[in-house]
Amino acid sequence: MGTLEVRFSLPTSSSAEGNEEVRLAVPDAAVHGNIELRRFPSGDSWSRSTLLRQGEFLIAYIPHQPPAGKVMYRIYLDQGAGPIPLTQNPVVLRFKGDVPLAIMIPHIVLMFLAMLFSTRAGFEALLKRPALQRLSLWTVVTLAVGGLILGPIVQKFAFGAFWTGWPFGGDLTDNKTIVAFLFWAIALWRLHKQRDARAWAIAASVILFLVYMIPHSLLGSQLDYSQPPVQSK
Repeated sequence: MGTLEVRFSLPTSSSAEGNEEVRLAVPDAAVHGNIELRRFPSGDSWSRSTLLRQGEFLIAYIPHQPPAGKVMYRIYLDQGAGPIPLTQNPVVLRFKGDVPLAIMIPHIVLMFLAMLFSTRAGFEALLKRPALQRLSLWTVVTLAVGGLILGPIVQKFAFGAFWTGWPFGGDLTDNKTIVAFLFWAIALWRLHKQRDARAWAIAASVILFLVYMIPHSLLGSQLDYSQPPVQSK
């Protein structure tokens, strides 16, 4: 029996209105497979269904979930010698709502500008240059509009809630945004009171840089499943 080589990319995020399709290019018609899945995190039992063949593709469908709902799944292929998993560990797919581009694009642009202004302000503070206060103000403004106004709107469209960070939940994206904003707001206030408060600007720029290094989806919104398991179709 020959070696089976399959190139694949498994989805980890879905904004589909219906079930999420997983499509694998497997031209060898002798190859079949199945998918196991369960809601995450939950105590559901694994449910299994057979992959459907359409021409050279094997296709699986993952049941649609409400915004912030997650499904853990793993796919097996079988060439006749027994099922072989595609991945060592199960993959987690998170469902989300569609965010209008009119909201998403300004949010992304402003968050990138906030990082740009913050970094520039940090260097201004280190080099004792005169543009520090102006750049600090722009950092606070872009963080406020991009992160604290547009950010919750994006969150509402995507996951059904404006704010899921402290004190309502543990969403790391919300929490890290407010931490970065508070550090920069304090830095701007200190610079207004005392122009030589450069250490605050340096600290705030470092905090914002570290915040941006945290993966965006880490500890993101997720449903706490307490309902009966969703059956695969």
